[in-house]
Amino acid sequence: MQGTERVQRTRSAPEPAADARPPSAVVRDALGVGVAVGLSGFAFGVTAAGAGLTVVQACALSLLVFTGASQFALVGALAAGGNPFTAAAGAFFLGTRNAFYGLRLSGLLGYRAAARPFAAHWVIDETSAVALAQPDRRSARLGFTVTGLALYVLWNLTTLAGAAGAEALGDTETWGLDAAGPAVFVALLAPMLRPAAERAVAGLAAVLLLVTLPLLPAGVPVLVAALAAPAVLYLEGRRAGTGTRKADAR
Repeated sequence: MQGTERVQRTRSAPEPAADARPPSAVVRDALGVGVAVGLSGFAFGVTAAGAGLTVVQACALSLLVFTGASQFALVGALAAGGNPFTAAAGAFFLGTRNAFYGLRLSGLLGYRAAARPFAAHWVIDETSAVALAQPDRRSARLGFTVTGLALYVLWNLTTLAGAAGAEALGDTETWGLDAAGPAVFVALLAPMLRPAAERAVAGLAAVLLLVTLPLLPAGVPVLVAALAAPAVLYLEGRRAGTGTRKADAR
């Protein structure tokens, strides 16, 4: 009788998922992303100093905002002489994508209500990508946490180093460091543009930016370039609808 109960308990015990990843592999990948991207905080610190921000202001942005694209957009608009409110609007617009990441990650990570505000601060491109790439909740939580911690710490340390170093050097344009931030951002983004739709959005955004840059106040061209995404999605939808109608007609 006892042997039968033991067999039944063994059969009913949950088995680990066949596609579960070992924690060491998740940590390795998460650290790789965190370190690789975190080092670009140096470029942000240099760019912020070139835009006229103090070391304290640059570090406060990294600590409190912690989303690279929005930070670069803000200091870039300020460096071009844009209105602070316009610059902040452009940065806010870019940052809204993190809200959509949060909707997806909320169900995946399953954090309790008390932990969600703290986790929300780490919801960015890199942490979302690592978490969503995992096959189960345990691995997703581990990947999200390790990526967020590594990236947050390194990003803020390199922001401090970049801002302090640029302030010590003086005029960053003399050294060509004002181009470091945009160059790093493009280098990080370009390899990710694989589908044709993403390349079309990037190309159209670049054209809109170049056309409107001499015509509109600083900060506004970024908002105009953001219209590239809905425009390409609209054209893709039209093309898909046309293809469906032709197939039905046959």
